[in-house]
Amino acid sequence: MNIEIKDRLGKWKEFKLVNEQGMSVSVLDFGGIITEVIVPDRKGNKENVVLGYKNYAGYEENPNFFGALIGPVAGRIQDASFELNDQTYSLESNDGDNHLHGGSNGFHRVTWDVEPFETGDSVGLKLTHRSSDGDRGYPGNVDVAVTYTLNNDNDFIIDYWASSDQTTPIALTNHSYFNLSGDLKNTVSGHHVTMDSSSIVGLDSELIPTGKLVDVSGTTFDFRDGRHLSEGFEDDSEQHKIADNGYDHYFMFDNEGHVVVKDEDSGRVMKVTTDQPGMVMYTANGLAEGLELKEGSSRKYLGVCFETQGSPASLHHEGFPNVILEAGTEYNKRTKFSFAVE
Repeated sequence: MNIEIKDRLGKWKEFKLVNEQGMSVSVLDFGGIITEVIVPDRKGNKENVVLGYKNYAGYEENPNFFGALIGPVAGRIQDASFELNDQTYSLESNDGDNHLHGGSNGFHRVTWDVEPFETGDSVGLKLTHRSSDGDRGYPGNVDVAVTYTLNNDNDFIIDYWASSDQTTPIALTNHSYFNLSGDLKNTVSGHHVTMDSSSIVGLDSELIPTGKLVDVSGTTFDFRDGRHLSEGFEDDSEQHKIADNGYDHYFMFDNEGHVVVKDEDSGRVMKVTTDQPGMVMYTANGLAEGLELKEGSSRKYLGVCFETQGSPASLHHEGFPNVILEAGTEYNKRTKFSFAVE
């Protein structure tokens, strides 16, 4: 196991975590961005299974949030404002009238302090950042630590920690676009997904939660027995139309957060395990054509994000997973991506 470090663009560092199975994960200190994940297919071919720019300069703006750490609050906040303790907080409107993924200068554009580490059977990085009171419109001096760990079982683990001196919203996630076909050979239409979720958060035409939960029974949002993502791409129901003929919805987990993703052609299997209450599954419906990625040109449905997190809908509606961190308490969450073949 080892950690390789390279300079990028003369201003960033890229850390490559390598295990004894030949799996590797590459991470920038800028945005905590995961630029590459190399895992073998059933024939032993080692290929990249996430989307990333060919030219690292693309990460400077990164409007698609490729691979990035997202915060202070992942997702859309209605009307770019929220009320907390009888006070209204106004945020940047960077998605129409709404606030998306912490704003244009959210955690995805922070240069994090990085401390590499190595244990007996794992290598990793601890990324830290302090967000001062009022940064991006959010209250509180917030200390954040995100730990990336790669072990010899081909588990990639993300641990999120935060603490604030004022009560404040926190919902952290990672925005990697996965494509298990390897080196972008296919779109994710043929990816087979299984998860234990009987309801999604309904969206309006601006992709803002309506405040209502939608029962997935009998719809292409029901993944309890598994289905291919293409079934949703080809469905003409209202919720798919709103999401540009794909998925961009928050799935509430019924029990433990456990998602299984399979690509039959390559044999790759990815299991996502989390203690988060739900996740947004986004199938790159809005990904523009023609971006120069490492293995080819971007196009719709080229990746799928599994954004495990609390729901920012809870800032405006009752009955949704809370994103409020009380002053002096700790935010502790974990998501694990496990890779195998079959």
